[in-house]
Amino acid sequence: MYKTIRTNLAEGVLTVYLNRPVKMNAYTEEMCEELIEVYKEANENNEVRVIIVTGEGRAFCAGMDLSEGGSTFSSNEEMEDYRDSGGRISLQVYKSKKPIIAAINGPAVGIGLTMTLPMDIRIVKKDAKIGFVFAKRGIGPEAASGWFLSRLVGVGKALEWMYTGRYIPTDEALNHGLVQYVDEQPLEKAYEIAKMIAQETAVTSNSFTRLLIWKMSGQEHPYASHLAESKFLYWAGKNADAKEGIQAFLEKRAAKFPLNSHDVPDCFNKGEEHK
Repeated sequence: MYKTIRTNLAEGVLTVYLNRPVKMNAYTEEMCEELIEVYKEANENNEVRVIIVTGEGRAFCAGMDLSEGGSTFSSNEEMEDYRDSGGRISLQVYKSKKPIIAAINGPAVGIGLTMTLPMDIRIVKKDAKIGFVFAKRGIGPEAASGWFLSRLVGVGKALEWMYTGRYIPTDEALNHGLVQYVDEQPLEKAYEIAKMIAQETAVTSNSFTRLLIWKMSGQEHPYASHLAESKFLYWAGKNADAKEGIQAFLEKRAAKFPLNSHDVPDCFNKGEEHK
């Protein structure tokens, strides 16, 4: 179905493999289009509870495919019309209703690393080669990383990593919040977390929570969060997932939540679809 990625859906977990192992899963425009398509489809598929993104073979993504040489980043479009493909992916991930985990199983540089910033949990293989190498290639940050990275690690660390383009030791990435786990088997750790989410939690709760955390990062006052949380709690209190969750707790059994992400009401301001 796809040429640069492959997917597998089992027990509510959709695994997306970047699938150009001979090229260390180097990023192409075709990969961009296929990733956007699979994220859109996952958003609409009620069988998908969690998404894991990883790389086929020994790399996660070695960055942009540079086989076209110096013209790799050249475009025939007008400046005002041009939109970088990494940013298109990031904006699609930002709109996702499903938790997304990056299992960084090997080298992830440039777009190979920035594409993971809008994801929710990043797990990196110990001592994997990772870095924001743009300044060393004479280009600038992309994939909306100017918005995402500083929110994850702070302005100072984001600028240092971007300025130097150096490879980032995985322990340093962990200590500064770029990743949540350093693990010899990142995909196994990702499945451990994904199955916990898929099997033990309500889709409606996590769909709202994902939107809440990301959207509130740009708000100036906590009242915006209070308002959105109040709307969702009011809705949840009248619906089946909360009733089932409480009843399951009282009966000391596993909950079987009946609702899906399409049931979640819009608890946020209108007109933010482009963000």
